[in-house]
Parts: sequence; structure tokens; C-alpha cells
Amino acid sequence: MDPREPTLPLLSNPLLRYFLATRPAFLSVTLFACLIGLGTAYYDGVAWSAIKAFATLLFALVAHAGINVLNDYYDELNGTDRANTDRVFPFTGGSRFIQNGVLSARETLAYGVALIVAVIAAGLWLTSVSAPSLVWIGAAGLFIGWTYSAPPLALNSRGLGEFCVALGFTVVVVGADFVQRGAFAALPVIAAVSYALLVTNILYVNQFPDLRADEATGKRHWVVRLGAHRARWGYSAIGVAAYGFLAGAAALGYLPRLCLIALASAVLTAKAGAALVRLAQRPAELAPAIKLTIAAASMHGLLLAVALGLAGR
Repeated sequence: MDPREPTLPLLSNPLLRYFLATRPAFLSVTLFACLIGLGTAYYDGVAWSAIKAFATLLFALVAHAGINVLNDYYDELNGTDRANTDRVFPFTGGSRFIQNGVLSARETLAYGVALIVAVIAAGLWLTSVSAPSLVWIGAAGLFIGWTYSAPPLALNSRGLGEFCVALGFTVVVVGADFVQRGAFAALPVIAAVSYALLVTNILYVNQFPDLRADEATGKRHWVVRLGAHRARWGYSAIGVAAYGFLAGAAALGYLPRLCLIALASAVLTAKAGAALVRLAQRPAELAPAIKLTIAAASMHGLLLAVALGLAGR
């Protein structure tokens, strides 16, 4: 066991224990998705509410936290995290809270459900101060997050995990915009695409260290289906699609030209992709590529949000 993995003696403080169970290092991708959505509303001149923006950010993070916790529960249920000996902690193989006895499976399920219930209550309030259709956006986001790992659908096991992630983070951007705007618009969808694809690459690269455990337990995502040698090229294909879409949308006037500054993150994606091509069958050495992938998505989202804000001014 990696000495950095959680244990009950190290996490005797219940507040710290439950906070870390949400895998907070991964929550930043939701923060940047919300910032992009707030940026599209600002760019279009929508009257901005700081209270609604704060509530959107807070409860989007809680929703992501709840989905992470439930994913840990369902990956214990199907055995994949317990079988995972190639994991690169803290990035792959789950939080290890259940496997290391920090929380029981039942406690993890109850905690995840409690977080989702809190999100539903907050979403209903946001709907009351925005527009009724927001409830459908929220329901779509929670449904995607639940079906990603929960039976009977367990979409990641059926090769649809990447689609779930891309669609889910698009929904986050659209939702953050909708809370401010009170209506649907095309701009947040267009602005979301490149970022959602780069977040998808986080899932994609994380599946390489998990390949043997996932294959043994029936999680047939695309890295399992293709095998590490062939699947390694999928990462670069997703990256090219992300940056190509952003460049095309800006060139055609669907996004402000200033958004092209977000292409700077392509350097990180290219470095991670090159590392994955070399190391796809040596999962223990993939931590730098995983870190670069997270950094690329975060940098891209932040630059895109800033560009939208500056272009709006």
C-alpha cells in the first residue's frame, strides 16, 4: 500500500475524513466549468448575480463530490477498486477509503446520498430564483453522474464513460450560464466543448493504470476494449478534437477570438500524450502524464473563462 493512502489512524478527525473522501483534488475541474458558464453569461451582457454565482459554484462542487463518493461505493460493489494493484494513488484506483477501512461501504453510500440530497434542495432553490427549466439541467447532470458507475446501466463499463464525462461537464457549463441568464443559449454549449473533451482525457489517461483490474471485473471501457498499445493514441485524438474545435469556433465567430489564448494548454496536452505513447504499458510511470492532463484541463478552463470575461468587457 502506498504510504500516502488514507488510513483510519491518520484520519481520526471526522471533518477531515469526510472532506478527503470526496477526492477534492479532482473537484477543480467543476470549478472551471462553472467559471466558463459564468463567463458566457457575462460575455452576452446578462445581468450578473453574485449570490446566484456563488450558490452555483458551491453546489456544483457538492454535486461532483457526491458523484465521486458514489463512484467509490459502486467500484467497491463491482470489485474493481479492491482488485486494483496497479493503481497510481491518488489519481487512479479510487479514494481507497473503503478498501483501507476508513469508511465502510454503507457509510460511503449514505454519505454520497446525503450530498446528492443537499444538491437537489439547493437546485430547487436556484430554480426558484432563475427559471423552471433549470430543474431539467440539474436532473440531467445528476442522472449522468449516477449512471456512469451505478448498476444496472454502469455506462463506463459499456464503453460510454468518456461520453458521460464530456456530456456531464457540458451540462455544468450550460447550467452555470442558465442560472444567470434564465434561458438556454448556444454560446455556453459551444464554449464547453473543448474543455469537456480535455476533462474527458483525465478519465482516459486514468484508465491505463486501472486496465487489468477493470478488465478482470467487467469494466469494458475503451482502454480495456482496445488494449493499452492501441488505446494510447486515443488520448491525442481527443486532444486534437478539443483544440481543433476551439480554433474552428473562434475562426468562424462563434466564440470571441480572445478565446484562442486557451490553446496555450495544448503544450501540456502534447507532453502528456507523448508520455502516454511511451509508457502506456508501464502504468506505474504514468503519474507525470496524469498530472499534466489535469493541469492542461485546468489551464484551458481558466484561460477560456478569463477570455470570455475580458471579451465581454
